[in-house]
Amino acid sequence: MDTFLFQATIYLATTVIAVPIAARLGLGSVLGYLLAGLLIGPILGLVGANADLQHFAEFGVVMMLFLIGLELEPRALWDMRTKLIGLGVSQIVLTMLLIAGGAMLLGQPPAAALAIGMIFALSSTAIVLQTLTEKGLMRTAGGRSAFSVLLSQDIAVIPMLIFLPLLQGEARTVFNPDGSVSRPHDAAAHAAAENGHEATLSLVAGLPGWGATLVTLAVIAAVILIGVYLIRPLFHFVHATRLGELYTAFALLIVVGVAFLMTLVGLSPALGSFLAGVVLANSELRHELESSIEPFKGMLLGLFFITVGAGIDIGLVLGQPFMLIGLTLAVMAVKGLVLFGLGRMFRLKTRDQWLFTLGLAQAGEFGFVLLSFSAQQGVLAPQTSQNLLMVIALSMLLTPLFFLAQDYLSRRGREVEDQPTPDEVGSEGPIIIAGMGRFGQAVNRMVQMAGFRTTVLDNNLATIQLMRKFGYKGFFGDPTRPDVLRAAGLKEARVLVVAMDGRDDVTRLVAFARRERPDLHIVARARDRVHVYQLYRAGANDIVREMFDSSLRAGRYVLENMGLTNFEASEMERTYFRYDRAAVRALAEVWKPGVPVDQNPDYVARTQELNAELESALLKQFAENEKRKDD
Repeated sequence: MDTFLFQATIYLATTVIAVPIAARLGLGSVLGYLLAGLLIGPILGLVGANADLQHFAEFGVVMMLFLIGLELEPRALWDMRTKLIGLGVSQIVLTMLLIAGGAMLLGQPPAAALAIGMIFALSSTAIVLQTLTEKGLMRTAGGRSAFSVLLSQDIAVIPMLIFLPLLQGEARTVFNPDGSVSRPHDAAAHAAAENGHEATLSLVAGLPGWGATLVTLAVIAAVILIGVYLIRPLFHFVHATRLGELYTAFALLIVVGVAFLMTLVGLSPALGSFLAGVVLANSELRHELESSIEPFKGMLLGLFFITVGAGIDIGLVLGQPFMLIGLTLAVMAVKGLVLFGLGRMFRLKTRDQWLFTLGLAQAGEFGFVLLSFSAQQGVLAPQTSQNLLMVIALSMLLTPLFFLAQDYLSRRGREVEDQPTPDEVGSEGPIIIAGMGRFGQAVNRMVQMAGFRTTVLDNNLATIQLMRKFGYKGFFGDPTRPDVLRAAGLKEARVLVVAMDGRDDVTRLVAFARRERPDLHIVARARDRVHVYQLYRAGANDIVREMFDSSLRAGRYVLENMGLTNFEASEMERTYFRYDRAAVRALAEVWKPGVPVDQNPDYVARTQELNAELESALLKQFAENEKRKDD
């Protein structure tokens, strides 16, 4: 029951079953992976803790940062310097000092307390970025601020790893919460005994500080030079083989090779892969590398989350539930207060501030690295390390729930964002056009070039400003507001064109305009047939399906390339247009609001009749074309 195939089957089965269930329940994939690991590990005991598997799974984080680097040009990284230094460094320093102070109050010596502060100053890059990407929040102000802090934390791992050995001499006897006493040298000896069978290659072992620094800088420079001068020729060499699997092998070689170089000098493989990604961000290889790495990143990240869940010691948690859960919530509360204060300082809006605060309140995967290293260096006692390990894992387990809380708070406390002041709208002409997307712009240009004046409304300020640069006048305002529409001249207008994107907004505006002006001619944009029926009921005169006319043109081109003349294809297009328009009007009479069309027997029966009539009309038109050819 402990074979590789058995464990692989268990991991894959829980992934395929648990994650879709969690996603269906709105919990997100990350919580699904964590719960799957909790189920097959400590609850059912199907798999045990596996350090080798954990290291393998951590490559998902490495690949994720490589892909993030590919999305960031060096110039974009430079543009983020204010947030990287201001938000990122401030969060790390403040959190580290507050948590270190709390650890000292609980009886930890200064050296151990400072190490604990470093460990919990970091957040989970894997969980946060995965969740932000799933929810489409990466481009929001809160998402960008969270990414800046995460990037600063990943960079800060390097000086932390350099600084931790200096704390070894300062460590003293540690009194654990359960009353036992541990000494740091015991932890170091224990770690050395456990890891003594592993021989780790290192380029900086035994070197003085200045020597290790020079070697480290040389390796970083080598990664940059390889990315700039060697990767492209190698890619063209691989490309010449025309073998798709070699692209994947080449992408994996870059990630694994850079990670290996970083470990030779004691740096984070994830940071090295991020650096390599940034170097290659401007290259023509970017998209090919992304598509080759993406499947591996997703699977390994999922495996990483499962191993985190499987590594939670239920016995330890049940043995000291109040202490461990209390410490976890205390750490997340301290981090949350720091993040909330920084969000206010950097003037994040309420919704972005909740995302920034609750999204980064957990400990992270690099906390495992610092914790293990601290134990090996004798800074932390074994029992303290075990307790802190559980706190990190529990905080990561709670993070998806914090994101759910953020969703709830955003919905309940949705603020009215600071909108620009609407323009003083005045009546410009007898035609009102509401909405200046691609649809509305085309209508407006055609009508104005025909010599008619229009009054244009749109609630997107950037669109109005862009129109004015090209000489078209428009007013900034929400067309669905009755006061704005009346100010635009609704009482005097002859035609209203409703060209907005929002389905419900379009229907609501048509209904209001028809109540206000029963004699007004309303032209409305519809998304599909059902929307056509809704607008027909709301009182629109002419209803234009946004994709209908372009689809007919595409069909006419197909017919022309199948041997029909331009005239014959045009006649077929006209026939289809005429019958389909009549069919939509007929179906609108039997359509029932709130009833799916496939569950409306009258609608289904009428559709079948009209489809037969349309087919008959097209065959008749085709026969007429053939007869015309013979004549």
